[in-house]
Amino acid sequence: MSSSLRAHPRTRWWALAVIALTQLVVVLDGTIVSIALPRAQQSLDLSDGQRQWVVTAYALAFGALLLLGGRLSDYVGRKRIFMIGMVGFGAASLYGGFAQQGWELILARGLQGAFAALLAPAALALLTVTFPSGRDRNTAFAVFGIVAGTGAAVGLLLGGVLTEFADWRWCLFVNLFFVAVGLVGGALFLSESRADGDTHYDVWGTITVTLGLGALVYGFSLAENGWGQPLTIAFLALGAALLGAFVWIESRVAHPLLPPRIVADRVRGGAFLIQGVAGAIMIGATMYLTFHLQFVLGMGAFTAGLATLPLPIATMVVAPLATRLLPVIGPRPMLIVGPLLAAAGMLYLSGITPDGAYFLQVAPALVILGVGMALVFVPLQNLALTGIASEDAGVASAVANSAMQIGGSIGLSVFTAVYAASVGGHAQRDVTAQQLTDAYGWTFIVAAIFLVGASVIAVCMVRGSKDELMPAHGELAVAAH
Repeated sequence: MSSSLRAHPRTRWWALAVIALTQLVVVLDGTIVSIALPRAQQSLDLSDGQRQWVVTAYALAFGALLLLGGRLSDYVGRKRIFMIGMVGFGAASLYGGFAQQGWELILARGLQGAFAALLAPAALALLTVTFPSGRDRNTAFAVFGIVAGTGAAVGLLLGGVLTEFADWRWCLFVNLFFVAVGLVGGALFLSESRADGDTHYDVWGTITVTLGLGALVYGFSLAENGWGQPLTIAFLALGAALLGAFVWIESRVAHPLLPPRIVADRVRGGAFLIQGVAGAIMIGATMYLTFHLQFVLGMGAFTAGLATLPLPIATMVVAPLATRLLPVIGPRPMLIVGPLLAAAGMLYLSGITPDGAYFLQVAPALVILGVGMALVFVPLQNLALTGIASEDAGVASAVANSAMQIGGSIGLSVFTAVYAASVGGHAQRDVTAQQLTDAYGWTFIVAAIFLVGASVIAVCMVRGSKDELMPAHGELAVAAH
């Protein structure tokens, strides 16, 4: 059983606001610097490869350390880890804002990701134990899912505003506001909870999964130089071998970092895979959209940020409707249709031309993409955590977050490789607007293929009746499996 202090019914909605704010900041930080990258690249004299790593360093550190962060929150205390993560995240943001060289910015982004890996699973675990069952749980998870789904797009808009009217460095300094609100709100409204019983740490599991994910993502990042390069193959093989070792270790240790029961469930495993695809789209594909808006269409950072608004607006408009529909039809139809709609949006976007009108070629695609992603995000978080034992809430929450961040890292690396292959490995300044547009179009086509794959995953893995997939309105298990 989990020993937790339940939030008072009148304060738990304030707790939801604090938790949603936390999710917003860790998700938007995956993209807030994307729209500022052209300015940051010029200011710090970054190469094209270093430019990608400003985004990848955050997502990689975040995704690779999430499992450890989730287990720490279960054992040390979810509120305590939440507060530690907040302070560290703020310090890393401050350091990045004052960076004078490219490596300093990349290091700061990695540190941000590491502390976000403490914050995110602690926040989602606190949400899980604060809203254990019933209609309120569905509402809370819908709110959380909407924030998770639109946070990346909000990051693009906020990044555009700050870059245009202040300085790209404020894309990092702005986090201090979120940290201050999170610390005060956390102290006032969050209740401590932790897992009871034995709290041994899985050292070898932590080492293998962290290094394995790191090697895998780094291998994908090297693929822009060619999939057949020895170093690319070596890192991809090393990552796969280390992750295989991690699976072997987890099946044999007494206190695994990732208990096999969490991912062994077919439905939950499918939800995690779909979440990975969602991360690839919202983190990876949206970055190349902002490049098209700025480098080809000639928009400033603020205008480019505004130009991404149809995506989050469409998601936020459709999400309440999807939330009401979820108990009626269940999650499976949404997770089949949603990715297909989103894929249609990406295919529409792949038809961009250098002189094409934004309102004809881009805006409609973003609306279609936003509608599709709303149908994905509303059921996804709830489905991923349904039936989880309360003592596993932190690590299960970490898997859900990790799937999105690692999906984002791998997706960005794959899209970068597709882009590099399309422009023949030439630097951006050496290619024409038509070549850039063609390259971005190919990344959007690959993104559409990813989304069709997510729909197939839903067909094959998210199986069962509505009541089987959402027992007792998404009730949280209170005993160990």
